[in-house]
Amino acid sequence: MPRSIADGVIEIDTLLGGWQEVTAGYLLTGDAPVLVETGSQSSVPVLLDALEELGLGPRELAGVVVTHIHLDHAGGVGDVAKAFPAATVYVHAKGARHLADPTRLVDSASRVYGPLLDSLYGRLEPTPSERLHVLEDGEAVEISPGRALTAIDSPGHAKHHLGLHDSQSGYLFCGDAVGVRLPDAGVLRPSTPPPDFDLELALGSLARFAARAPSGLCLAHYGLVPVDPVDLLAEASDTLRAWAGEAERAWKAGGDIAAALAAKFTEPGGGVTDPAAREKMETLNGIHSNAAGFRRWLETRGGATIEQRPDRPVQNHPHFH
Repeated sequence: MPRSIADGVIEIDTLLGGWQEVTAGYLLTGDAPVLVETGSQSSVPVLLDALEELGLGPRELAGVVVTHIHLDHAGGVGDVAKAFPAATVYVHAKGARHLADPTRLVDSASRVYGPLLDSLYGRLEPTPSERLHVLEDGEAVEISPGRALTAIDSPGHAKHHLGLHDSQSGYLFCGDAVGVRLPDAGVLRPSTPPPDFDLELALGSLARFAARAPSGLCLAHYGLVPVDPVDLLAEASDTLRAWAGEAERAWKAGGDIAAALAAKFTEPGGGVTDPAAREKMETLNGIHSNAAGFRRWLETRGGATIEQRPDRPVQNHPHFH
């Protein structure tokens, strides 16, 4: 059921796998309505029903913006583009070609997810290249006079990641750059999948978000977080550093990174304890996926942590330690 979370901002639960409050899309209403995130291809029927319920006709959606091209965020783009033929599809420069020709993206996802790809996420239909608009850092998508979404290049989780800041509500749509915080779990967990995860870039993106002083943070997983944005961004930074430190310790010792992360961050008192909530979290943002991202990052950089690499400083912000 769509719900209003601010004037002109509607949260849509796209019900990935039939689960509530796992994947969110956001409709910003106005003269030229824009949808932020489509969710997976498997969620398209739910999304289209919600948009119809909101009274949005086939030619009334002006734009679709995806924060990045992972299938739980952009898997429905091709189908939504067909359903709304007047909508422009906005995407990061490094993701555009994969929406036009998703062959490599889907093949890669198939190797990662196996049977889960079709049973849970679905695939990705191509979007005609003439429908795509590459969003540059700082570029604005106008929704109404006085209301626009400003794109924020925010790599770290993925090289093709954008944040989107609404000028009217002040809300910042974060994709996965801040992490995953499911309402029934209540724990913020980093999202550090291979192949693109980069600790320094991820921390820099969090600092860029903080510098914009958003009034609220809207996660793809899930929703407008009922925590002060400054506090949440500081928590995201601290949590990411803690996970990276644990991953590095295990890696240098020749240990199992996933086991080390699980022992440190998922035992009672350190993580998600409710079995149903844990199942959602592990399916969406599992320890093994995060561990693989940390391993690739450590191997690529010789294991040097951010503090040991003064040649590549992260942007400073008073709330980051």
